[in-house]
Amino acid sequence: MWDTIQTQVQQGVATLSFNRPESLNSFNRQMHEEVQQVLKNWNTDPDIRVIVIRGNGRAFSAGQDLKERAGQLGNVPLPPQGSLAKYYNPLIKLIRESPKPVIAAVNGVAAGAGANIALACDLVIAKESAQFIQAFSKIGLIPDAGGTWMLPRLIGYARAMALTLLGEPVHAKEAAEMGMIWKMLPDTEFDVYIDDIAQRLAQQPTYALALTKQALQRSAENNIDQQLELEQNLQYLALNSQDYKEGVQAFVEKRPAQFTGC
Repeated sequence: MWDTIQTQVQQGVATLSFNRPESLNSFNRQMHEEVQQVLKNWNTDPDIRVIVIRGNGRAFSAGQDLKERAGQLGNVPLPPQGSLAKYYNPLIKLIRESPKPVIAAVNGVAAGAGANIALACDLVIAKESAQFIQAFSKIGLIPDAGGTWMLPRLIGYARAMALTLLGEPVHAKEAAEMGMIWKMLPDTEFDVYIDDIAQRLAQQPTYALALTKQALQRSAENNIDQQLELEQNLQYLALNSQDYKEGVQAFVEKRPAQFTGC
């Protein structure tokens, strides 16, 4: 059905695999369109409880397909409403605003926009052999796909400035130590762990997880009074959910809860 990606849905876990391994899963227009269509469908599908994004081959994604971009260059300035407005910005919003937990399973190099697509996800888990590269300065660009917003919040201003100006690779172990990603795993343990964590999340009260995402994402822009009010409003929604009722009842009856995500 798809030419540039592969998809699989099993037991509430939906996996999207970038599938242009010959170009290190770099994004061309078709891949953008296919990824956006899949994520739009999954974000509104009640049977999907967790989304996993990964890459086939030896890369997560090398970002923009520069061979495609080279064909668009000329003496006429590119329009301001170009690929960012049409492709990258909507993609980042689909990930950030998804009501499902989104896991980035970084199996190899994640460079340029590919790195920032990974960092936009809720949990970023990388193989020990993976690398993150803010490669934009190497070709005369600034970080995009949300990189200038996410990096300072994840690792601080000084590190964000150094990584973006120098464009040096950050190995997965260092990325985990500086707080850029959540976890680094030995390559041999990676796939088993991704499957395990996705299934664990799929069994959780995913409606409450969606509200938690909202609260944490808004915290960066709120003062304490605004955040307390936001928590109060979101907790009201959670308290009136079926998952909360099931969670309390299961606790009283000393049995595993059967959450439905509503």
